[in-house]
Amino acid sequence: MNFKAWNRKRAIRWTVALLLIIYLLCLPRKLFDVPYATVVADRHGELLGARIAADGQWRFPPGDTVPEKFRHCIIAFEDRYFDYHFGVNPLAIARAFKQNITERRIVSGGSTLTMQTIRLSRGERRTIGEKVVEGILATRIECRYSKSEILAMYASHAPFGGNVIGLDAAAWRYFGHSSNQLSWAEAATLAVLPNAPAMIHMAKNRPALQEKRNRLLKYLYENGNMDEIDYDLAISENLPSEPLPLPQIAPHLVTYFYKQSEGKNIVSSLDKNVQLQVESILDRWHSSFVRSDIRNMAAIVIDVHTNEVVAYCGNVQFEGRKSSNQVDIIRAPRSTGSILKPFLYYITLQEGQILPNTLLPDIPLNINGFVPQNFNMQYDGAVPASRVVSRSLNIPSVYLLREYSVPKFHDFLKRAGITTLTKAPSHYGLSLILGGAEATLWDVSFIYSDMARALQNMPRIKGSVVPLKLSSFATPPLSADLSEESSVGRNTSGGKVEFLPQIFAPGAVWQVFDAIKEVNRPEEIDWRFIPSMQKIAWKTGTSYGFRDAWAVGVTSRYVVGVWVGNANGEGKPELVGGRTAGPVMFDIFNMLPSAPWFVRPEGEFVEAMVCRQSGHLKSRYCDEADTMLIVPNGLRTEACPYHMPVNLSIDGRFRVYENCIEAGQQITRQNWFVLPPVWEWYYKQHHPDYKVLPPFMSGCGEDTHSPMAFIYPQSNAVVYLPKQLDGSDGEITFDLAHSNSNATVFWHIDNEYLGSTRDFHKYTFRPSRGKHSITVVDNEGNTLSVGVTVE
Repeated sequence: MNFKAWNRKRAIRWTVALLLIIYLLCLPRKLFDVPYATVVADRHGELLGARIAADGQWRFPPGDTVPEKFRHCIIAFEDRYFDYHFGVNPLAIARAFKQNITERRIVSGGSTLTMQTIRLSRGERRTIGEKVVEGILATRIECRYSKSEILAMYASHAPFGGNVIGLDAAAWRYFGHSSNQLSWAEAATLAVLPNAPAMIHMAKNRPALQEKRNRLLKYLYENGNMDEIDYDLAISENLPSEPLPLPQIAPHLVTYFYKQSEGKNIVSSLDKNVQLQVESILDRWHSSFVRSDIRNMAAIVIDVHTNEVVAYCGNVQFEGRKSSNQVDIIRAPRSTGSILKPFLYYITLQEGQILPNTLLPDIPLNINGFVPQNFNMQYDGAVPASRVVSRSLNIPSVYLLREYSVPKFHDFLKRAGITTLTKAPSHYGLSLILGGAEATLWDVSFIYSDMARALQNMPRIKGSVVPLKLSSFATPPLSADLSEESSVGRNTSGGKVEFLPQIFAPGAVWQVFDAIKEVNRPEEIDWRFIPSMQKIAWKTGTSYGFRDAWAVGVTSRYVVGVWVGNANGEGKPELVGGRTAGPVMFDIFNMLPSAPWFVRPEGEFVEAMVCRQSGHLKSRYCDEADTMLIVPNGLRTEACPYHMPVNLSIDGRFRVYENCIEAGQQITRQNWFVLPPVWEWYYKQHHPDYKVLPPFMSGCGEDTHSPMAFIYPQSNAVVYLPKQLDGSDGEITFDLAHSNSNATVFWHIDNEYLGSTRDFHKYTFRPSRGKHSITVVDNEGNTLSVGVTVE
């Protein structure tokens, strides 16, 4: 034999042997490479729900400790010298060898808990060779981990019958509570299960399982681990009959976390007790709404002080399969209805476009076919801005948005946190304020929370459904410059708190909340009949077609957002925000602890004289004015344009000019409140005290203030001829307002006389297609024209 070849073979053998030893002595970096269930708990560690692991096993993510009772039980049953050996117990192996020889079959394996942990991680067949490998690796694992960590790994991966893996999953599946709450009997039952999970099962071989459990309890009692009372109570406990279902609390949130962080153990910011009460309220209202074929609803509760979600109900009847019950409405884009109106009121106040009670027009409006209507289908002529938002009037809101600009409001909503505005402002147009865009209950509710935080001098932070420990790092003041980038702070548990640019000023927020704290919409609901123990600023919304009903309320401590409707978009006449979502919201607030009303912010207002009738800054012609607190930008608003000085005859029946008064004739001078003709036409119907401006005395002046105005159409409007049933062109009704209820008006089109009207000035005719000039002349000689295009 060649000597060199023999040495080469010998070297190869030694190399292979050395590599094998290194392989056997080295532990893998990750001992267990298995999928885990997604487990979600509330802020106190109470289980809310879980989703099964990818391999179909109920295997909760591993913990780092083991409850003391289970530790005593498992060590006493499986490895009494666990705390003393180095991973392998030679005496146990020798005893097992002797028992197996005597019985001529395997009756004992002699494995320690450390060796069993290695076997669970490797998942190999049981052979003598594998037992040797387990023994070697057991010594290595003892060098890397503490005894507590090894026991925790074993408890997290031991089989407990069926598809239940790990102590935590077993405690919930068999006993309906966490492993930390196990009694002595329950801990002993779970300690003997991994010994033979297939042979000893909760639903079979129960006598054998109970005998093993009681034998273990007796050993623990005799060794002083429990007293006599605990022992008597333990052996008297019955075994559980069958596995229990896991909790299904906040199931839509659990599903959300399952999709976002599969296989993780997540502690949410929810409060289990609050969550259960909110779910109970929603279930009670659902049983009522379903009779009207309204099948879905959602609610969210936010703690304003922390900006964390404490209750999250994405829908009702999660197990239902027929009514889209598994759709998470909280994060689903829905038509906003009127829920965005307070944001427009805020930004126009803050930027000095209006004052709280500035009059806004509430008259018929037609903008190239866009014809908004109020919920009650009526017109008030002119309404204070604060009443516009509290009554949720549509037409004045559209006027206000047109004056402010759709692109500017679109940009503000995006900066405020509406994430669903994915199209250009022109796509939404003026309908943006009436539900022409979609938003999520999540986004809208957190904007209200941001406003409440700004009013309490708290920084604006990104809303969260996991706990944010703000105390673990310094927070910037409210005035901090965060306009370019948000700052991020890390909390003690590794989470992030994201600071956002502050866009809400306390003064304007105060005025918004003050306007909506007593919302009175008789068409929908009378707030005085809603039992509430505290002041709440709240707003409802109803989308076009009665598809979405919203209600969002805010106090100094909580924000409650509620949505009611059908997830598939099916409309129902009963789906009105104040009649459905509103009462649910108040029920939730009545369940929550009461909070004091907001304190008026200091240093945010300036004093100004404001006209009592128009809500504008006082002009020199306003006789009645009040001192009010307004935001500083409000000083830039227009002075009252509706008061004018007039000279009247001594009896007050006519206006006169001074230069046409006969010698010795007396006149009186007054400041008169005069609204534009169309406003006036509707305003005086709701305000009997409104006085129409008297006409000029014959031959003593000419009225430069036109007493007439077209209600429909407006100047340069494009109007469309309706089609009759036979396909022929229909007629168009033109509408005019006149300040003199006794006036006669003569109608002309393109200098051709049409006819006259008295009292109510509506004229219906069929114009030809093309451009036309409509002219009206009243009996006093006043003339008014409007150009239209007929198509």
